[in-house]
Amino acid sequence: MRYKLVIVVRDDLELSCGKTSVQVAHASVECALKAMKNKKKVFDEWHSEGQRKIVVRAKDLDELLFLKDKAEKLGLNTCIIQDAGLTEVPPGTITCLGIGPDDEQTINRVTGNLPLL
Repeated sequence: MRYKLVIVVRDDLELSCGKTSVQVAHASVECALKAMKNKKKVFDEWHSEGQRKIVVRAKDLDELLFLKDKAEKLGLNTCIIQDAGLTEVPPGTITCLGIGPDDEQTINRVTGNLPLL
């Protein structure tokens, strides 16, 4: 497989498993839609390979935003997910970052050293 989508979840929020799952799903959908529009060839390749997704952890918001900036400088598709604040966190809380889908080696330059969730 050559392509993947990585979702980076903030570890400091200590979200429940259900809440984390929903935030990861939001990031997956948003990044896929963005890639389908802006990087159609990459999206099609990723989709045909089985839509590989990896979920990793960032220690806090500062690290998450640093990773977003680094990804964008490499030309990677990103999306930030902010929660509506109806359950576990205040409205507008940034919960996770989606990166990709794109070439695995390029994404690894941003997230390759992060621990799996």
